Amino acid sequence: MHEKEKNSSFSEPGHELIDHIDDPFIAFLHKIIRIAVKILAALMVIVIVWGIGDVIYVLYQRLIEPPFLLLSISDILATFGAFLAVLIAIEIFINITLYLKTNVIPVRLVVATALMAISRKVIIFDFTEISALFVLSTAAVVLALGITYWLLNKEIGHE
Repeated sequence: MHEKEKNSSFSEPGHELIDHIDDPFIAFLHKIIRIAVKILAALMVIVIVWGIGDVIYVLYQRLIEPPFLLLSISDILATFGAFLAVLIAIEIFINITLYLKTNVIPVRLVVATALMAISRKVIIFDFTEISALFVLSTAAVVLALGITYWLLNKEIGHE
């Protein structure tokens, strides 16, 4: 049985920290890392709650400005950006908690989170303010992440 399978039923490719380590110094460092990850999880919850407050505030501000209760395209894009930022924070929190449960950094989920983050950027693009090179560079990143995600899913399907 693989070490991953002993720790959990999680079968995601990733980088894992082994629970049992013979070297006491390395074991101590692993404990510090786990404490740091728990602190990051708590901070991410604060960021998520703060982000929800920001979404509510942005939506409220956009709705009370004249014309009352009407949103322009830029208002809708700003709202989408705020929503997606919260969803990205939630994905990062899921990454952190999954790591805490399994001792595995889930590579596929990290790539999916990166895809969501770059997609957020694409959704809120203001094409009057960005260069063609920036659009092409972003397209290259999306393509690279998409291929990576596809390859990771293909690898999982063959196990």
